[in-house]
Amino acid sequence: MTAPDDLHPDIAAALDALPGGVVIDATHAHWPELGMSIDVPTEEDKAVGSCATGNVCAFNGTGLSGTRVSWSSCGTYSPGMTVRSIANARSAGYAQARTSSGSVLATAIAGSWANVSGSVADVRCVP
Repeated sequence: MTAPDDLHPDIAAALDALPGGVVIDATHAHWPELGMSIDVPTEEDKAVGSCATGNVCAFNGTGLSGTRVSWSSCGTYSPGMTVRSIANARSAGYAQARTSSGSVLATAIAGSWANVSGSVADVRCVP
Protein backbone atom coordinates (compact mmCIF):
# COMPACT_ATOMS: atom_id res chain seq x y z
CA MET A 1 0.00 0.00 0.00
CA THR A 2 1.29 3.45 -0.94
CA ALA A 3 1.76 5.89 1.91
CA PRO A 4 -0.45 9.02 1.66
CA ASP A 5 2.64 11.24 1.33
CA ASP A 6 3.66 9.30 -1.81
CA LEU A 7 0.36 9.77 -3.65
CA HIS A 8 0.24 11.96 -6.73
CA PRO A 9 -1.73 15.14 -5.87
CA ASP A 10 -4.46 14.23 -8.41
CA ILE A 11 -4.96 10.84 -6.73
CA ALA A 12 -5.02 12.38 -3.24
CA ALA A 13 -7.57 15.01 -4.33
CA ALA A 14 -9.83 12.41 -5.95
CA LEU A 15 -9.70 10.20 -2.84
CA ASP A 16 -10.66 13.21 -0.70
CA ALA A 17 -13.50 14.18 -3.04
CA LEU A 18 -14.89 10.69 -3.61
CA PRO A 19 -15.14 8.28 -0.67
CA GLY A 20 -14.62 4.56 -1.22
CA GLY A 21 -11.53 4.74 -3.42
CA VAL A 22 -8.86 2.06 -3.22
CA VAL A 23 -5.24 3.08 -3.81
CA ILE A 24 -3.51 0.82 -6.33
CA ASP A 25 -0.23 2.73 -6.26
CA ALA A 26 0.97 6.36 -6.18
CA THR A 27 -0.55 7.10 -9.59
CA HIS A 28 -3.61 4.79 -9.72
CA ALA A 29 -6.81 4.40 -7.68
CA HIS A 30 -10.07 2.51 -8.21
CA TRP A 31 -13.64 2.93 -6.90
CA PRO A 32 -15.17 -0.57 -7.20
CA GLU A 33 -18.73 0.57 -6.39
CA LEU A 34 -18.61 3.20 -9.15
CA GLY A 35 -16.72 1.14 -11.73
CA MET A 36 -14.34 4.15 -11.84
CA SER A 37 -10.55 4.37 -12.06
CA ILE A 38 -8.11 7.28 -12.10
CA ASP A 39 -4.66 7.03 -13.69
CA VAL A 40 -1.87 9.62 -13.77
CA PRO A 41 0.70 9.26 -16.57
CA THR A 42 4.26 8.49 -15.51
CA GLU A 43 7.36 10.15 -16.94
CA GLU A 44 7.83 7.11 -19.20
CA ASP A 45 4.24 7.33 -20.45
CA LYS A 46 3.22 10.97 -20.63
CA ALA A 47 0.31 10.23 -22.97
CA VAL A 48 -2.56 8.51 -21.16
CA GLY A 49 -3.91 7.21 -24.42
CA SER A 50 -7.50 6.89 -25.48
CA CYS A 51 -10.46 5.82 -23.43
CA ALA A 52 -10.90 2.00 -23.34
CA THR A 53 -13.73 0.49 -25.37
CA GLY A 54 -17.02 0.59 -23.47
CA ASN A 55 -15.91 3.34 -21.07
CA VAL A 56 -16.59 7.03 -20.55
CA CYS A 57 -13.50 9.03 -19.61
CA ALA A 58 -12.58 12.48 -18.35
CA PHE A 59 -9.09 13.96 -18.70
CA ASN A 60 -7.50 16.92 -16.93
CA GLY A 61 -5.75 17.96 -20.15
CA THR A 62 -7.13 18.93 -23.54
CA GLY A 63 -7.04 16.45 -26.39
CA LEU A 64 -7.38 13.40 -24.08
CA SER A 65 -4.13 14.17 -22.26
CA GLY A 66 -3.07 14.15 -18.63
CA THR A 67 -4.74 12.32 -15.78
CA ARG A 68 -7.64 10.10 -16.80
CA VAL A 69 -10.73 9.08 -14.85
CA SER A 70 -12.79 6.31 -16.46
CA TRP A 71 -16.15 4.68 -15.77
CA SER A 72 -17.22 1.28 -17.02
CA SER A 73 -20.92 1.85 -16.32
CA CYS A 74 -23.19 4.59 -17.63
CA GLY A 75 -24.40 7.15 -15.06
CA THR A 76 -23.64 10.59 -13.64
CA TYR A 77 -20.32 10.91 -11.87
CA SER A 78 -18.21 13.56 -10.20
CA PRO A 79 -14.69 13.12 -11.58
CA GLY A 80 -12.94 14.59 -8.52
CA MET A 81 -10.59 16.70 -10.65
CA THR A 82 -10.51 19.52 -13.19
CA VAL A 83 -11.80 18.26 -16.55
CA ARG A 84 -10.53 19.66 -19.86
CA SER A 85 -11.62 16.85 -22.22
CA ILE A 86 -14.06 13.93 -22.24
CA ALA A 87 -14.33 10.75 -24.31
CA ASN A 88 -17.17 8.35 -25.01
CA ALA A 89 -15.77 4.96 -26.09
CA ARG A 90 -19.21 3.35 -25.96
CA SER A 91 -21.03 2.11 -29.06
CA ALA A 92 -24.18 4.16 -28.38
CA GLY A 93 -25.41 7.21 -26.48
CA TYR A 94 -23.43 10.24 -25.48
CA ALA A 95 -21.41 11.72 -22.61
CA GLN A 96 -21.72 15.28 -21.33
CA ALA A 97 -19.52 17.46 -19.16
CA ARG A 98 -21.88 19.62 -17.07
CA THR A 99 -21.79 22.52 -14.62
CA SER A 100 -23.26 22.35 -11.11
CA SER A 101 -26.48 23.89 -12.50
CA GLY A 102 -26.72 21.16 -15.16
CA SER A 103 -25.66 23.29 -18.12
CA VAL A 104 -23.83 21.26 -20.76
CA LEU A 105 -20.26 22.39 -21.44
CA ALA A 106 -19.36 19.67 -23.96
CA THR A 107 -20.88 16.55 -25.51
CA ALA A 108 -19.13 13.49 -26.91
CA ILE A 109 -21.29 11.16 -28.98
CA ALA A 110 -20.50 7.42 -29.17
CA GLY A 111 -16.97 6.84 -30.40
CA SER A 112 -15.85 10.46 -30.07
CA TRP A 113 -14.33 12.99 -27.69
CA ALA A 114 -14.56 16.72 -26.96
CA ASN A 115 -12.50 19.42 -25.29
CA VAL A 116 -14.17 21.20 -22.37
CA SER A 117 -13.93 24.79 -21.16
CA GLY A 118 -15.52 25.91 -17.92
CA SER A 119 -15.94 24.35 -14.50
CA VAL A 120 -17.14 20.73 -14.71
CA ALA A 121 -19.20 19.44 -11.78
CA ASP A 122 -20.09 16.08 -13.27
CA VAL A 123 -19.85 13.86 -16.32
CA ARG A 124 -23.11 12.27 -17.39
CA CYS A 125 -23.41 9.27 -19.64
CA VAL A 126 -26.72 8.78 -21.48
CA PRO A 127 -27.27 5.29 -22.98
